[in-house]
Amino acid sequence: MHTIGLIVHRAGFQTLLHAVFPPECLSCRVRVASDDGLCGTCWRDTAFITGDVCDVCGVPMRGDVESGDKCDDCMRIARPWTQGRAALLYKDRGRRLVLALKHGDRHDIVRPAGRWLAQAARDILREDVVIAPVPLHWTRMVRRRYNQSALIAQAMARHLSAPYCADLLKRDRATTKLDGKSREARFAEVSGAITVQAKRSAQIEGRSVLLVDDVMTSGATLAACAEACLIAKAREVCVVTLARVAKDD
Repeated sequence: MHTIGLIVHRAGFQTLLHAVFPPECLSCRVRVASDDGLCGTCWRDTAFITGDVCDVCGVPMRGDVESGDKCDDCMRIARPWTQGRAALLYKDRGRRLVLALKHGDRHDIVRPAGRWLAQAARDILREDVVIAPVPLHWTRMVRRRYNQSALIAQAMARHLSAPYCADLLKRDRATTKLDGKSREARFAEVSGAITVQAKRSAQIEGRSVLLVDDVMTSGATLAACAEACLIAKAREVCVVTLARVAKDD
């Protein structure tokens, strides 16, 4: 009876809260029916990734695709992780949502982003998985005040009821921003910059790690993270990102 009463109390509080602060679309801020939602127009204009994808990076693929197929980039570039997925294409409203989360203190995006990530990652989830975010260097953390990848990774882990390790990885040196750099320059910039925290090594030895980041462009940062996990004797590494940059965009 106590549990039922608590549920009723919470439902009443939520109704009151919605009367004062009606739920708004995460993108355009028009009123919507429930929290953490997009209006019909914004949902239509947000490029959620569905259908056939590259098994390694999650980018959409066209034509006759079989399970385990790779895109052209992943056939040319040796990826240190096993499988990868992404929830959105990094374009239009999807791009604006990612940037709002990353630079605009839009923490209201975290919970739905975690749900979208959980959906995208379900078919690459291992039973012995440990979920971990791509880390920020402490100097950037001070400026930004939060790691958006850690926020969405934790939200995803909650949806999946999976183990989560916020500080598995660390950046041993500050790297410059990768925007505008060539693929080769991106990989060179992050090479050797990320390691597993010594106190966390035992948590991943012989286990699968699922790395979470906000955006994948070249995959350089995820590669550096995956290599660090494998050096620390993780059994394998998979990756999932909120958004994926695609060549056509």
